[in-house]
Amino acid sequence: ASIVASHFKPEFVVNIKETGKTLMVDYSDVDALKVTEIGSAPFLHDGGWDASKRYFLVAANNSNKIAVIDAKLGKLAALTEVSRIPHPGRGANFVHPQFGRVWATGHLGDETISLIATDDRRKATAFKQVAQIKGQGGGNLFIKTHPKSNNLWVDTPLNPDPKISQSVAVFDIRNLGAGYKVLPIAEWAGLRDDGA
Repeated sequence: ASIVASHFKPEFVVNIKETGKTLMVDYSDVDALKVTEIGSAPFLHDGGWDASKRYFLVAANNSNKIAVIDAKLGKLAALTEVSRIPHPGRGANFVHPQFGRVWATGHLGDETISLIATDDRRKATAFKQVAQIKGQGGGNLFIKTHPKSNNLWVDTPLNPDPKISQSVAVFDIRNLGAGYKVLPIAEWAGLRDDGA
């Protein structure tokens, strides 16, 4: 699953895949570790921090949920329903024109890209799925952006269609409803589908 370090205290956030539990491991005294157990949803996989670095969002991929762990308070902040088999890698943080700060994940099981609001001051939408956009297809492993970029990059290397698996979809985060542009990376590199 995943292990990340808290930005607030000497503590690791440890996601135990099959159990659906997150352990907050206080290592301030390595001879007497303190462990706090947080229940969430089974099959925790990978995830990433929201923009504030307070909340760790982790995919419970076979439960079709995102567990939101509050690293400052050491508790589950939310368990958010998403689409089929979320696989965020580290996810992507950006400011949505309508919903403010969001964290995005793609999915292995379908073409959906879920946007989860992460501004905890907006109580009505905090840690809820506020929007979905459609990508090229299922098979997504990683989704990325950059604070100085207006692009959201979404791969689909596990899609069975070579045209989809060997390309990347790029969205303009200022206008996600406009769809995406396909970058045929393998074609540009002169690579052929070997059927693998």
